Amino acid sequence: MGKVIAVANQKGGVGKTTSSVNLAASLAASEKPTLLLDTDPQANGTSGLGIDLRTVGNTIYEVLTGSATMEEAVRQTEMPFLDVVPSHINLVGSEIEMIDVVEREQVLKRALTRIRRTYDFVVIDCPPSLGLLTLNALTAADSVLIPVQAEYFALEGLGQLLNTVKIVRQHLNADLEIEGVLLTMFDPRLRLAAQVASEVRRYFGDKVFKAVIQRNVRVAEAPSFGKPVLLYDAISIGSRNYMALAAEIIENNQRYLHPPKGEASDGPAPLSVTTAAAPPPGLHRKAPSARLTPPPAPVRPRGTLGDGSPADVPPPAPRFEEDVPRPEAARVREEEMQRPPAPASPPPPAAPPAPPPPTSDAGRIRLASRATTPDANSFTPEAARPPSETARPPQESASFQQEGERFPKETERFPHRLPAAEPPPSPPNGASDSRL
Repeated sequence: MGKVIAVANQKGGVGKTTSSVNLAASLAASEKPTLLLDTDPQANGTSGLGIDLRTVGNTIYEVLTGSATMEEAVRQTEMPFLDVVPSHINLVGSEIEMIDVVEREQVLKRALTRIRRTYDFVVIDCPPSLGLLTLNALTAADSVLIPVQAEYFALEGLGQLLNTVKIVRQHLNADLEIEGVLLTMFDPRLRLAAQVASEVRRYFGDKVFKAVIQRNVRVAEAPSFGKPVLLYDAISIGSRNYMALAAEIIENNQRYLHPPKGEASDGPAPLSVTTAAAPPPGLHRKAPSARLTPPPAPVRPRGTLGDGSPADVPPPAPRFEEDVPRPEAARVREEEMQRPPAPASPPPPAAPPAPPPPTSDAGRIRLASRATTPDANSFTPEAARPPSETARPPQESASFQQEGERFPKETERFPHRLPAAEPPPSPPNGASDSRL
């Protein structure tokens, strides 16, 4: 018998429908037969799986009003192992129509009695209220999954929901338990989200799922394409979060799962064709097959034909690399020593001689001009130059004399300095200097 999980929270916008659709898809992706039951009159869970509301026949409204059975309302989806019971806007008036029904809180539970044996999990998407539809879902469920948005207003509604769960346990469903609290739209960058998460874990303890649904744009885009996020973007953060949630739920509910196909169920073991002896401990050998094998073909001796006459048969080709004969190392070294040395490569050809210098008259003139032109890198001191090169032209000497007249003498500009020493007097005319 499958596990019935109701996703409920009277606070709107906490991710009930999104979590229901993607949890059911993740369970189906784990090859667990899953049924999604949409009891929300908005029918967002139905459209989130790509089902057109204009083409549906029987819905959950016909089931609750008694016009159809649950088996007639089930529809297949594009995902294997996933079916859905669609919803409709007419479900708004179902609460009024069920007022005069005896035990109206048990209507959905009686409808699920037979079909729940076909599935491993039945996920019920509840409306955002604590009315008769949510009360039917909590009565028919084995456990309730509470999605909580990581904000302050989401914490205020938890008290009312827990009070409703307590009333259902006392009067309608004593086996109802809390499957877990799921943190949705969690943003790890916000300090408020971390505070809400710590407050929820402090109150519920180990009932809080380890998997946290983070804010992801792929989760919000997937319903517009009529697909769960697992089919829209399988590698997104939202897909990985819901797959982790599904793995956690499967691990906690192993007793509700059907045995896989091929495994032996409770009862007598099937008869075997042959009984093989068990291998000795420590040896893992494949058991002998019960299929009959044809007898081996007769093997004729080598070197004979079919009638027994001798024939020249070539030796068989080596099958493995180690069957190929290899030369011994000593013989290989001896052959290498007996090999003639490789001829030396010829030396490279010599470069051609440079052409002789030109001997024409133009060439001689060009060489003579190079010899007489001074080199720019050579330096000749001024003392060694001829007087013709060191003498200044008369125009340049006049310009220097004019420049000297423009500026006063040093003794006039700086009177505090001593005057320069006077030159010795010149000798009288006709007298000769003894020092010469």
